[in-house]
Amino acid sequence: MATPIRYAHPFLPVTRADMKARGWEQLDIIIVTGDAYVDHPAFGPVLIARFLEGRGFKVGIISQPDWHSAEPFKELGKPRLFFGVAAGNLDSMLNRLTAQKKNRSEDQYSPGGRTNARPDRATIVYAQRCREAYPDVPIVLGGIEASLRRIAHYDYWSDKVRRAILFDAKADLLVFGMGERPIWEIADRLNRGERIEELRDVRGTAYLINDEAMKVHEADPARRAADQKTVVLPSYEEVVADKEAFARMSRDFQMETNPGNGRPLAQRHGNRAVYFNPPALPLEDGAGKGNSASVAMDELYDLKFNRVPHPMYREPIPAYETVKHSVVLMRGCFGGCTFCSITEHEGRVIQSRSAESVLREVRALRRMGDFRGTLTDLGGPTANMYKLKCKSEDIEKRCRKLSCVHPGVCENLDTDHGPLIDLMKQVRQEEGIKHVFIASGVRYDLAERSPEYVKELAAHHVGGQLSVAPEHVSKRVLEKMKKPGIESFERFQTMFACASEEAGKEQYDIPYFISGHPGSELKDMVELALWLKQNGKRPRQVQDFIPTPMSVATAMYYSGLDPLKMEPVYTARGLREKKLQKALLLYWNPEQWPLAREALIQAGREDLIGRGPHALVPPETSAEASRRKQAEARERQDRRVR
Repeated sequence: MATPIRYAHPFLPVTRADMKARGWEQLDIIIVTGDAYVDHPAFGPVLIARFLEGRGFKVGIISQPDWHSAEPFKELGKPRLFFGVAAGNLDSMLNRLTAQKKNRSEDQYSPGGRTNARPDRATIVYAQRCREAYPDVPIVLGGIEASLRRIAHYDYWSDKVRRAILFDAKADLLVFGMGERPIWEIADRLNRGERIEELRDVRGTAYLINDEAMKVHEADPARRAADQKTVVLPSYEEVVADKEAFARMSRDFQMETNPGNGRPLAQRHGNRAVYFNPPALPLEDGAGKGNSASVAMDELYDLKFNRVPHPMYREPIPAYETVKHSVVLMRGCFGGCTFCSITEHEGRVIQSRSAESVLREVRALRRMGDFRGTLTDLGGPTANMYKLKCKSEDIEKRCRKLSCVHPGVCENLDTDHGPLIDLMKQVRQEEGIKHVFIASGVRYDLAERSPEYVKELAAHHVGGQLSVAPEHVSKRVLEKMKKPGIESFERFQTMFACASEEAGKEQYDIPYFISGHPGSELKDMVELALWLKQNGKRPRQVQDFIPTPMSVATAMYYSGLDPLKMEPVYTARGLREKKLQKALLLYWNPEQWPLAREALIQAGREDLIGRGPHALVPPETSAEASRRKQAEARERQDRRVR
């Protein structure tokens, strides 16, 4: 008989038996999540649950409940304070569907990669079931799905503009962004006896208001009775009817995302509206001030995690296998890439852990039974923004730029990689550590400013291949992405190659690219394909652009306007053209040749179809022509039958 595994800390309760074992009759807070329960800080809802537990609350987890009735939501009884509801680490629609709107073959956050373990629009469904289970219990939404759907937003999978999620979920509050500060204030104030309806001034939260309250915000500034600073966004009805209004909404929203100067927002939906307090303040670096009003990065990673899935699971959870031996150094990103949701969710201000906190986690990893001395990643949203920040707190608070590195690196940005280099050395020198790899994407326009960092990276932290993301080569497209010119990537390539050679290692950079991004026409993809061929690159993975809710690029995709300049921008809207753009990036793959030829013909570049050294794809073979004709015949037959 196998000896039961002993864990360092009790798991959060998932059953009444777990509560009884702790001597608890009632929980204070129940967190509902669409992910499997993995007791690891990389799983956002679990991090929030452990954080609240660390602050003295009795917290339970309901993970991946059967949503077809309210009964599973009663499993842990009625929470004393509130339900916290999150779809999981990903938007539930993105989790299920690809850019071609096909079902994914695997759910990375479910046991065995099993699909259909959560509903579409999980936040809405879970909140409704919580309300059915206990109508009088407050419901607080959180997580990336709620955060990125907090205003009227374009939904790619239904191809329509949807209402702010609070209207459909019928919850009491919504926490947007990284939620530790607001969720602590909510829990603390409810615990002190305030009602959920009284929590109207918590930064980083949104709630619904009635017509009368909205009219105050809509009035002329001279006649406003309450708040003369509220920015009124174009209404839901306006952005549904007018794509220019949608673009204006996106622009106005983006301009209020700096917690140092962000103003409250309000958006009407019929005879009601959703009101947004300014964003929550960033967490404090390192250990912070050490009092109950302080929330610091180190506190989160010193919480009592077992760093493993709950023992109720018998199958591996793919997302856990990816992160279990990795260490996060920081959160946030000041890159401002228009297609990325990291900045919208985690913020532009970099929040870093102390070196001591990171080393404590490395030592905890060493004690794990399956750890063999290899750290798979030492990074975060990016590999090399640790401790980077504006040189002036005052300038940072007043700045309304959406990126610190576009169109060039800001003169006020401190790009010193010294603290990161020192930390990398300290981690390598820890007892029991054999390899420390960096799998997070390197921001090369910053890395090229630190030759010492590139040397350190190449000599000690790359296992043969380094991931970097130039995304495109066309200046027009890169400008719409808010990415640096390809020249910056080429300079970094040279630096990395030289550093690898100096270290006596054969190593390669693996660039990632996006097809179908707003601004990208077939001719731009041809330019990219030619660059790839000239540089001997054959990308295995190509990201087909997916318009995720609330990003600037999604506003471009839907409205046909660049919201930051209010000028027209071309976008590949049809699934067929998206396929053609992707095929050009995979020009070397015979399976893609028919689509690549079609793309080249449409782009007027038949000269690139041939067998010479300058051609991208060969001419159609007789066998291919036969298969094509058979497929066309079947399609005609199917149309006649229909």
